[in-house]
Amino acid sequence: MWSGFLVLIAIFLALDLGIFNRKQHKISIKSSLMWTGIWVSVSLLFNLFIWLEFGHEAGIKFFAGYLLEKSLSIDNIFVIFLIFTSFKVEPKYQHRILFWGIIGAIFLRGALILLGTTLISKFYWIMYIFGIFLIYSGFHMLLSKDKEFDPHESWIVKTIHRLIPVSRKHYGKFFVKINKNSTKNAVTILFISLIVIEFTDVVFAFDSIPAIFGITTDPFIVFTSNIFAILGLRSIYFVMAGMHDLFRFLKYGLAVVIVFIGVKMLVEEFIQISLGLSLGIIFFILAASITLSILFKKKSS
Repeated sequence: MWSGFLVLIAIFLALDLGIFNRKQHKISIKSSLMWTGIWVSVSLLFNLFIWLEFGHEAGIKFFAGYLLEKSLSIDNIFVIFLIFTSFKVEPKYQHRILFWGIIGAIFLRGALILLGTTLISKFYWIMYIFGIFLIYSGFHMLLSKDKEFDPHESWIVKTIHRLIPVSRKHYGKFFVKINKNSTKNAVTILFISLIVIEFTDVVFAFDSIPAIFGITTDPFIVFTSNIFAILGLRSIYFVMAGMHDLFRFLKYGLAVVIVFIGVKMLVEEFIQISLGLSLGIIFFILAASITLSILFKKKSS
């Protein structure tokens, strides 16, 4: 089952970069909407397979995990938008950077999920630590003020500048020669953008992966729902990158969802909250926050 899923993902990614997006180009809104529909449809078809193969409870767990991870990835989209804007990455190069970013995210999240499931199988009490961490993280999201993110000031960018030569000219590549007569390579702004995106995904994963453990600890469902959620990230990015104001209350909705899952993890031994009820609460909170964002749009001068 694991091998079949990984082969399926490899085929999808090969078709994406090798055939449909071989040339670097700016992704149109129409194309983004079409690919978003394709990825969501493929995810729901896989959800149906899980339902038929493992039963309705596994199907609901996959859908709840997919919905949660997809919602949390929206916040990540706006950070990626700020990274591209800060580094002045041209739109025609953004798709390729996101493609390699997702390749890295698959391996990094896979490693975190493996670590998490191993710890839970040996020390079940770690679920309580995850629950406390999620409650803290949720309240931190609720109370923290939005700050302008400047990737140039991050320690990872400063470290890259100290260790490796950086070229301002990129020609659409991650590595270039320092000069015509040199054999040494320098990294480009595109490469730095990719590394910063990978780092921010790891930061987001520390919230999203413990949260999905509050729904299920089945490593196959956790991994597949995570991967399907981030696979459609590139296509939906080009649709939503400029729509931050339409989702300004989503941050608070996500914070409430994270707190709810944290509380659920802490009280599950004493109070049983059904999977259907949990899914309904998550869906209601997210729908309410998006609705409020649309009704009360931020006024711009």
